[in-house]
Amino acid sequence: MPGRHRRRRRTVHRLAHNEAVNDLAPLLTPVGRALLDEVRGTAPADELAVATRLRRDHPADLVSAALGQARLRQRAVAKFGDEDAARMFFTPNGVEQSTRTSVATYRAECFQALGVRSVADLCCGIGGDAIALARAGIRVLAVDRDPFTAAVARANAEALGLADLIEVREADVTDIDTAPYDAVFVDPARRSSKRGRIFDPEAYSPPLSWAVSAALKAPLGVLKIAPGIPHEAIPAEAEAEWISDRGDVKEAVLWFGQGRTPGARRAVLLPSEAGLWASPATLLPNPEVRPVGRYLYEPDGAVIRAHLVAQVAEDLDGGLIDETIAYITADELHATPYATAYEITDQLPFNVKKLKALLRERGVGILTVKKRGSAVEPEELRKKALPKPHGKAAVTVFLTRVAGAPTMLLGQPA
Repeated sequence: MPGRHRRRRRTVHRLAHNEAVNDLAPLLTPVGRALLDEVRGTAPADELAVATRLRRDHPADLVSAALGQARLRQRAVAKFGDEDAARMFFTPNGVEQSTRTSVATYRAECFQALGVRSVADLCCGIGGDAIALARAGIRVLAVDRDPFTAAVARANAEALGLADLIEVREADVTDIDTAPYDAVFVDPARRSSKRGRIFDPEAYSPPLSWAVSAALKAPLGVLKIAPGIPHEAIPAEAEAEWISDRGDVKEAVLWFGQGRTPGARRAVLLPSEAGLWASPATLLPNPEVRPVGRYLYEPDGAVIRAHLVAQVAEDLDGGLIDETIAYITADELHATPYATAYEITDQLPFNVKKLKALLRERGVGILTVKKRGSAVEPEELRKKALPKPHGKAAVTVFLTRVAGAPTMLLGQPA
């Protein structure tokens, strides 16, 4: 019995980690596709039983590959939606690193608005951006040097009925002649199997310097980069754009050439597509620091990354609560798509005991903790300050600094 249980655990371990197969061809056959339909939606707790049953009639590797794809498709729904995710093929890295549909569609619309008819998509991955471009009627050369990844991108183009517009090529992107194309889009690998996330742009694959040179050769060049890239690492020739989707910053993009202003910065908020833009000549200096007023505005992450907080503060007739903190304070409530407003009721020096007593006194049962400029973890404070609900009232606590001093601001969404 003990040996049997160990073998079962090893089987589960293999199922949990075998999320792809080196040869995609078996899954593209009628038998493979039928198997994918059969395992769709399989819960992790049921995988072993499903695998045992299916292996009576199918090769073990094919069953494991189908279950792996089913699991990846479930993870991909958040980026690609139910309909597309159910038809597409994925790799673990592809699910993690591919552009979500909302962002890829926005970018494809930008290409379309500029009259782009053909794009060389270098480092295409599983084809997320190529799919959005093709759906916008743009012809795409999608290039990736990894054979399996290229096979997945090709299978996705076929599965979504876009093979006529997407040519997938397995090649090193540095060997591609991009001259015949209206635009070049480069999405360098920013993760390594050994080191994880890569922060040095010159350690991207290919390096940022090569990607910039490729972009500058095209009438329109676009580079996808990590949103946390230091501003000093951004080439002077680029217009830089940061994109958030429902409040989460997803990526940064460098635009070169046609219709773009070198040195300009843009923040785009999806799904509304609200955009805040400033050229080098119109960038504003940091706002003044002032005492906390009636309202606190939390700028969208894309606005913060683009260093456009000053633009928002001017529109709100506001200032900063601290010269190093991206919270805007103002005495009046103004509507803005670029920040979330909170009405502040209390300003306290950081003190957990005082906060706990105040929450009990006011019958707080729902506590939201946000932080900026504080080393305290929100969940840690929530557990200490509100170990159990005292009522139905809801409060938002901001852990931050005001004029350099650790402070707690209490309030509610305005």
